[in-house]
Amino acid sequence: MPGAQLQQAACLGELTTAGTVASGHTVPADWAGLTAATLPQPVGVPGIQIDGYFPDTSTTITNHGWNHDAQFVLRLPDKWNGGLVVSGSPGVRRQYANDRAIADQVLARGFAFVATDKGNTGVTFYEDGQRPGDAILEWHTRVTQLTLAARSVVAQRYGHSPRQTFMAGLSNGGYLVRWQLEHNPWLFDGGVDWEGTLWTADGPNLFTFLPPALRAYPVGATQQILDAGFAPGSEFLWPYHFQVYWDLTQRIYQAELDPSYVGATADYDYASRPAEVHDAVRRISLTGRIGRPLITLHGTLDSLLPISQDSDVYAAMVHSAHRDRLFRYVRVEGGNHVDGLVDVYPDKLRPMGPCFLTAFDFMVGWARGERVTTGPRC
Repeated sequence: MPGAQLQQAACLGELTTAGTVASGHTVPADWAGLTAATLPQPVGVPGIQIDGYFPDTSTTITNHGWNHDAQFVLRLPDKWNGGLVVSGSPGVRRQYANDRAIADQVLARGFAFVATDKGNTGVTFYEDGQRPGDAILEWHTRVTQLTLAARSVVAQRYGHSPRQTFMAGLSNGGYLVRWQLEHNPWLFDGGVDWEGTLWTADGPNLFTFLPPALRAYPVGATQQILDAGFAPGSEFLWPYHFQVYWDLTQRIYQAELDPSYVGATADYDYASRPAEVHDAVRRISLTGRIGRPLITLHGTLDSLLPISQDSDVYAAMVHSAHRDRLFRYVRVEGGNHVDGLVDVYPDKLRPMGPCFLTAFDFMVGWARGERVTTGPRC
């Protein structure tokens, strides 16, 4: 793995989680709560797994006892179809976070798969870097670094470079799909963005809709939460998201992009924050100027990144950038941000996982030159 400081290779009889859980080549805690129990778990994918890390100065990730960030996992199936899938972890999770939702599925289709922890992880990820926004900017460079290195290893293993390279990710991983296709389209043939986080300097962004929800929820001000952009019909999801996601998410990204703020998360007012805060957000913002085919899918009941404040807006940004020919947008009725609550509310939520698989297969055909007039049907 070019540039790696440490790497360990293993020949495995099973590269999917059907085997890597038992062999110790994944960490189930990394992907806990992201998928529904009904998501298929493929089997029968032998090959080589390479674990390791690139040089880095931060130490938030403890996988393997390495206490070292910039960790990666690369899986090379024996029966290779000529393609490579690159992924960044969702949220502030570690490099195995996509193993059930994405890696299992693409490995079963014959793709090589590589993923990164993005260079810093956990709820103190913001301690990495010198300036506001630096920790998130590292995510971009780590994906680029990993993609170049993985393409080289694929060529070593199979005798030629990947014929197709795709990027796929959910949440923050979806944000990285968007960012790479905007800034490094030459590296990829296309990407699938599963509810990527939207950052724009003028809003909307996390800072414009989470504080109003935090203020309104404890006093039962339902209309104020709806006015912040959360979807009607998603009310049954709010208690869980209030307890688990809203405050934590606001707090850690506030610490990354606006470390001088000292008030309560519910009192945060992004519009009134100093210009340097908006400049920090601008450093990580998206533009919609994609250079390769992109499929975005987003659940209509997403109660962390409400669709009206995220992918609906990003779709409009792509349109404004005159890149519609490269973009397909799928609004999944009844989908939440991730599928962990589908098993709790099977009569109210639709799993996003099957839609991702449909979208991914559609993307493969699109990149191969199949005529595309509409988007994937989930």
